Amino acid sequence: MIDQIIEYNKTFVVRKGYEKYLTDKYPDKKLAVLSCMDTRLTELLPAALGLKNGDAKIIKNAGGLVISAFDSAMRSLIVAIYELGVEEIMVVAHSHCGACHMSYEHFHDAMLERGIDDDTLDTIRKCGIDLNKWLEGFKDTAESVRRTVQTIATHPLVPQDIVVRGFIIDSETGALEEIVER
Repeated sequence: MIDQIIEYNKTFVVRKGYEKYLTDKYPDKKLAVLSCMDTRLTELLPAALGLKNGDAKIIKNAGGLVISAFDSAMRSLIVAIYELGVEEIMVVAHSHCGACHMSYEHFHDAMLERGIDDDTLDTIRKCGIDLNKWLEGFKDTAESVRRTVQTIATHPLVPQDIVVRGFIIDSETGALEEIVER
């Protein structure tokens, strides 16, 4: 698949397919969106929010979560605020999310089936990584949004003037339901 993508890319560049996407690194709407990496949202999310290329910084991960105050999603948001001029943050979870009810136990069995042994997992634990917490999903999507908004809004490096709001988007229709605002 990657080789096919590379071939497509060569044609894309030669035909100057990139021209309609030209913009700079600063989001025109001074907005960052933290959302899930779900494939249903690839085009639906920006379309449903009315965003075009260059409008917003879109940060995606499994579940659209900030799982700790110093994880990569939070780091990206801090960079977006101080380096890229972001003034508002939308946390957008979605219906029928795969991270809902996700657990380390599920991953553990899958890892063993793919050749990762328990010694490797024990070594990771000895390094201070709590795999149960790191690979834990959530049970309640709305509560997950509230927790993520709270983590962002109360982060010691996030200025008080940054607007942080949380939503759930319907992964079929794109309808937004607001869950929380700071």
